[in-house]
Amino acid sequence: MLRQQLNILISGGGTGGHIFPAIAIADAIKSKSGDASILFVGAKGRMEMEKVPLAGYPIRGLWISGFQRSFTLKNFLFPIKVAVSLFTAGRILKQFKPNVVVGVGGYASGAICKMAIRKNIPVVIQEQNSFPGITNKLLAKDASKICVAYDGMEKYFPAGKLIRTGNPVRKAVIETAGKRDEAFEFFNLQKGKLVVLVVGGSQGAKAINVSIDENLSLFTENNLQLIWQTGKNYTSKVVAEKSENPGSNSFKNIHSVAFIERMDLAYAAADIVVSRAGAIAISELCAVGKACIFVPLPTAAENHQEKNALALVEKQAALYLKNDQAKQKLGQLILDLAQDEKMRNELSQNIKLLAVSDSAGKIADEVLKLARK
Repeated sequence: MLRQQLNILISGGGTGGHIFPAIAIADAIKSKSGDASILFVGAKGRMEMEKVPLAGYPIRGLWISGFQRSFTLKNFLFPIKVAVSLFTAGRILKQFKPNVVVGVGGYASGAICKMAIRKNIPVVIQEQNSFPGITNKLLAKDASKICVAYDGMEKYFPAGKLIRTGNPVRKAVIETAGKRDEAFEFFNLQKGKLVVLVVGGSQGAKAINVSIDENLSLFTENNLQLIWQTGKNYTSKVVAEKSENPGSNSFKNIHSVAFIERMDLAYAAADIVVSRAGAIAISELCAVGKACIFVPLPTAAENHQEKNALALVEKQAALYLKNDQAKQKLGQLILDLAQDEKMRNELSQNIKLLAVSDSAGKIADEVLKLARK
């Protein structure tokens, strides 16, 4: 008897916090069932349309975006976009014939999962945060399984559908063992000097970026090296200086880029990490066991980033700074931690204890079980 070809559709995006977990799930499915065919569906014009093909997977785009809370003419297009995206989603499902649809959040995820439910195709949703997004809350009643990262999620979802899997992270990102020398060469770093990694998420973080820009002398005067992901919408003084004066050595210890493609090497090089407190960032940093300073995004739903950060602080697993304190205090906090090796070691050891292993594999197992029914 011939084995049935498995078709798995994965949808979600908008930010790296949705896209990279989706890719991690796809990679885990491929490793467990190499003959599975995987198709992504995202939102046209969003980050996933670039990042998913780079990871080796095909993607289709829906014409969809969110409803703006403030008055804007774009909102008049919203119902039209919803109708068009639902129609396109239905056509994609008819063509691809998925055994299971996986939704990781985001606008496109809502449309494709809604149409899959209408067609009686099993849907697995993955919720990364302690407070679920609107899309997943709307889909939960009709989903087959709901994979979550936190306890207590029965407050929002049907308890019988919940599976605590943790948050999926890309193996390629967290496999840092034995890569420190390669990382120093890749980023043109000097051995014997501490390395600070600053990441504000795939879109960047203005408060963090401004603070780092205003404290560049702290790095140059204290022999600290910096790997700094600014996001595509922020131009640092470092980039501006190097573009105006390519031969300048003013910031020779500072590597500033819009987006870091080799996060495994960035993590391998880092002694200290400054980051937002999104669920996926925290999962990655637990896995690699780095001394961290979290600056939560204050506009996150239900302030879940601050809750994430404080949960780590309570376990002596991280330091934390409010967003509106970053400009005044972040530079000094980095310097204090750089000068306290004992504290760095304690934070590193404690955050490592909180890592959940093989989350992507656990989600893949649930997807494949449904697909083979």
